[in-house]
Amino acid sequence: MGPQISPSILSADFANLQAQVEAVANADWVHVDVMDNHFVPNLTIGIPVVESLVKVSPLPLDCHLMIDNPDRWAPQYADIGAHSVTFHIEAANDPRMCIKDIRAAGARVGMALKPGTDIESYADLLPEIDMLLVMTVEPGFGGQSFMADMMPKVRRVRELIGDAPDSVWLQVDGGVSASTIEQCAEAGADVFVAGSAVFATADPAAMVDRLRALASSAVHHH
Repeated sequence: MGPQISPSILSADFANLQAQVEAVANADWVHVDVMDNHFVPNLTIGIPVVESLVKVSPLPLDCHLMIDNPDRWAPQYADIGAHSVTFHIEAANDPRMCIKDIRAAGARVGMALKPGTDIESYADLLPEIDMLLVMTVEPGFGGQSFMADMMPKVRRVRELIGDAPDSVWLQVDGGVSASTIEQCAEAGADVFVAGSAVFATADPAAMVDRLRALASSAVHHH
């Protein structure tokens, strides 16, 4: 699998989501940030908007739930058609059950770690998930500065999951742009969430292609 680009609509025009999603139809996923104003200090969108997006998106939805009690809510996002649902390990009451419930509802399962959360405590869950998300900013707001000090953590996760063709995907989210994506790819990430880097440009589709090319060349040089 080559690098996958997942543009985050957190930085898109919320009044024109369908047009914004169609503008990045050459990406691999649409990354949807769901925030509840409890787990993170911001409120974005929830089930009704995601349900509407599923109907019009040319791409599968990659829902990142920055919410309390994902045990209760995460399976509902899978039920309404999200192809990948990521919960935060810091918020889950029973991570194993949460993983099972998301998968039973028909979605790929992602597990996210905030910058301060160590992977070692949760390494035993890696065989049970499809994707691990290493946050490269504190979750809550778009447009933040990339935390390069997260790269050792990305490398460590890559060591733990290995690089077999069917290994767990390794996603990075936060401050990913043309100037930072190569170091993420070199560290072992293969799924890249980019928000303002894509949607704040005049030609979002061209930026998606550029990011994918940069990630690919960084991996091949590695």
